[in-house]
Amino acid sequence: MKNRRDFLRTAGLVTAGGLLLPQFACRMRQGKPAVTTPEHGITKKVGLQIYTLRDQISQSLEGTMEKVAEAGYSWIEAYGYENGKILGKTPVEFRELVEGLGMTMPAIHSVTELSSEEGKTSILDSLKKTAEDARTAGAEYLVYAYLEENERQSLDDYRRHADLFNQFGEICNNTGLRFAYHNHDFEFLTMDGMIPYDLLLEKTEPELVTFELDMYWIKKGGYDPLDYFNKAPGRFELYHIKDMEPGDEKFFAEVGQGIIDFEPIFNARETAGMKYFFVEQDQSRRDPLESIRMSIEYLNQAEFV
Repeated sequence: MKNRRDFLRTAGLVTAGGLLLPQFACRMRQGKPAVTTPEHGITKKVGLQIYTLRDQISQSLEGTMEKVAEAGYSWIEAYGYENGKILGKTPVEFRELVEGLGMTMPAIHSVTELSSEEGKTSILDSLKKTAEDARTAGAEYLVYAYLEENERQSLDDYRRHADLFNQFGEICNNTGLRFAYHNHDFEFLTMDGMIPYDLLLEKTEPELVTFELDMYWIKKGGYDPLDYFNKAPGRFELYHIKDMEPGDEKFFAEVGQGIIDFEPIFNARETAGMKYFFVEQDQSRRDPLESIRMSIEYLNQAEFV
């Protein structure tokens, strides 16, 4: 199965060149009634990164989104922003689709990759337009989802991106958004005696940049989310919730079906600063629609959520 970067390339979301810029995640809308579905009755507020269902979405966006709502999800985190549209729909159209199904779209992972000759000014101009569209679509966060391999060859690359992220955060703040960075495992590989993720935390300003901590990837990188919550309290407003199979392969698992203990992660939400969480399963051994149902059923039954 294709990885995230390959999928984005074949979907036409990445143009030639240099900087990868992903976007937006959301904050809970307090007081909104919980979704009621025949499958689950009254559900808790649970989010889904719909990249999990990218193959189904490529066949039918509307039909897939209906199934997400039927499974009981309250929030979605989208992807696929390109040329002013989200998965082929204008921000207004996409918001109407999502909200018409009783959900909200607090976040989106969208990617803009610009050729190096276009320079930083074009990158910032592109971000401003993306942020405005994200806000129109109902987002509260803009999430940078993936750092290309050629953009993370040295600690200086991470320093450069930390500087850019502060600028991105200022643009987002001016647009009514929060800017966030989403990790994989490579940020936790020691480089010249330092963990790059630590450098990003150190060099970004808390009022400008928050973090979407992916629980699978930090675990795969060899670190404990709780240590980071205590090291940088309040910096992790978004969680990505995904589980890991036991064994050397460390394959993705439905939430509650693997080896990650989510209870202390949720119990530390105040220390972390968590506002929203999103289920994501990059790959599945089952039909992904079955996987997302299994994950939300576990979370609905978990007393700590």
